[in-house]
Amino acid sequence: MLLVSANVNGIRAALRRGGVDWLVASGADVIALQEVRADDAQLRAALAGSTLEAWEVAHAVAAEKGRAGVAVLSRHPVKDVRVEVADEFAGTGRWVEADVVVGGEVVTVASAYVHTGQAGTPRQAEKERFLAAVGERVGQWAVDGRPAVLTGDLNVAHTADDLKNWKGNRGKAGFLPQEQAHLSRWAAEHGLVDVTRRLHGPGPGPYTWWSWRGQAFDNDSGWRIDYQLATTPLAERAVRASVGRAASYAERWSDHAPVLVEYDL
Repeated sequence: MLLVSANVNGIRAALRRGGVDWLVASGADVIALQEVRADDAQLRAALAGSTLEAWEVAHAVAAEKGRAGVAVLSRHPVKDVRVEVADEFAGTGRWVEADVVVGGEVVTVASAYVHTGQAGTPRQAEKERFLAAVGERVGQWAVDGRPAVLTGDLNVAHTADDLKNWKGNRGKAGFLPQEQAHLSRWAAEHGLVDVTRRLHGPGPGPYTWWSWRGQAFDNDSGWRIDYQLATTPLAERAVRASVGRAASYAERWSDHAPVLVEYDL
């Protein structure tokens, strides 16, 4: 199962820039999307005319138009879908999980979008409550012993290996110790494995986000904030991982690059 996770920075914008064509050409079996920024009809319209049109779609739409939105697309049957990680975040379009049936196995694929936050503000406190809610959910996965994977834009660089300018970002949202502690806790207490890091080896990078501004992309001055974090039963079957970084600035179709992992099912 090739699983591709991508923050599309708006599915309609990604369509215009060639992002849907890229996703089709990737050969993915399952695709997790973040920042879809569309309603169900708009998402379906963006997929129309491509092979993705016939796929199963699990989509959590944000109540606020043009914001957030996450989805899981699958060429395999989807057994069940859950669209909220906690009551507080109902309608925010920041969490969806789908139980995908691959052969005789059921694999839970979650797509999450964690907003940026701002240190010392209520928005940052909300971000950390969301991360705590995600921790409770992945803890349930661990208790169940299920093959599952948390994908998405978590807007947290876990270590200095995940951020080019880590010294200049100390004390800023996305590189705060209390944010990083959530990811460390998920690994230590629930056995979640950062499969890209495990298969890639030590950093720096591979980065997954670069500002549109300046020379950040050309200088590879990026952040690794997009992940595939798998429970132990699934992580043991991850065999290849890569980041779909565009060959040039002109070929970018999002400010993020997709994260690809192949699982031997």
